[in-house]
Amino acid sequence: MTDNTQSRKADHIRICLEEDVQFRRNTTGFERYRFEHCCLPELDRDDIDLTTTFLGKSLRSPLLISSMTGGTAQAQKINFRLAEVAQTYRLAMGVGSQRVVIEKPEVAETFAIRKAAPDALLFANVGAVQLNYGYGVGECRQMVDLLEADALILHINPLQECIQPNGDTNFKNLLHKIEQVCHALEIPVIAKEVGNGISVKMVQRLQEVGISAIDVAGAGGTSWAKVESERSPNQMLRQLGQTFGDWGIPTAECIASIAHYDSDLPLIASGGLRNGLDAAKAIALGADLAGFAYPFLRAASESPQALDQLVQLLIAELTTVLFCTGNVNFAHLQQSRCLQKL
Repeated sequence: MTDNTQSRKADHIRICLEEDVQFRRNTTGFERYRFEHCCLPELDRDDIDLTTTFLGKSLRSPLLISSMTGGTAQAQKINFRLAEVAQTYRLAMGVGSQRVVIEKPEVAETFAIRKAAPDALLFANVGAVQLNYGYGVGECRQMVDLLEADALILHINPLQECIQPNGDTNFKNLLHKIEQVCHALEIPVIAKEVGNGISVKMVQRLQEVGISAIDVAGAGGTSWAKVESERSPNQMLRQLGQTFGDWGIPTAECIASIAHYDSDLPLIASGGLRNGLDAAKAIALGADLAGFAYPFLRAASESPQALDQLVQLLIAELTTVLFCTGNVNFAHLQQSRCLQKL
């Protein structure tokens, strides 16, 4: 069981970096929007302010290094590089599923990134479905304590589990168990999809049981159905993954509909964001943070310098959007209604 989880983590990194597992027909939806250009911003670019707060913690920019990995030597190197850049630029960061730590405690060090990021906003992470497979409040608290996390992500991934060989597909009565975790933990709990999106209907139900924030992780980026299809030895599962490779609600659609339903709900946009322009569109639509996984995974696998360059580029892109729409900060951007649907 444990080696399965570990080898799966190694497979996931390799497949995401080397194989074509991106959505193709279904897009994020951000291409359907554009900003109205302001030819005379009446601003000094140096006055642009990217700072924000999320779940009570200050960030230098509204960027989240999305949950990716852990549990292997390669994952440890990646996680520590990501943690260092999160600390340097005061970004938020989530780790990959910590289930492997419960199964194999000796890999705990691959997640122990707080020492590299003492001031960063850090999210622990485990699959919600594990609450039906022997996990409870105690295991969740263990993961939070290991990371010294500011919040816990419960990721929800029914499609991925359908394609994964021997996937955990009993999702019965999970809302009740999620409620127990939300009420027992002293920190906020975030519900996150893994690339297929969250609807308003599901947000309502998750809020009712105590979820504090939502990460939509919509369609348009890395397809976990395709990732699992790539690594499956079973021909039927391989085909199933290809059939559902473009399944999901586009990220932009998730953000717009959820923000319209509840503008006060802490909201993370992830799923196919590839640059600061995508991030700015997500924030203009109502998101509080913009989460990136694949771009950070690729850069972290390359070098610390590549990571540094990526963050500097994202910050420059966000700054340029604010400047060229005549907005000094993101609150003004959201109020200006300068994002137009094509």
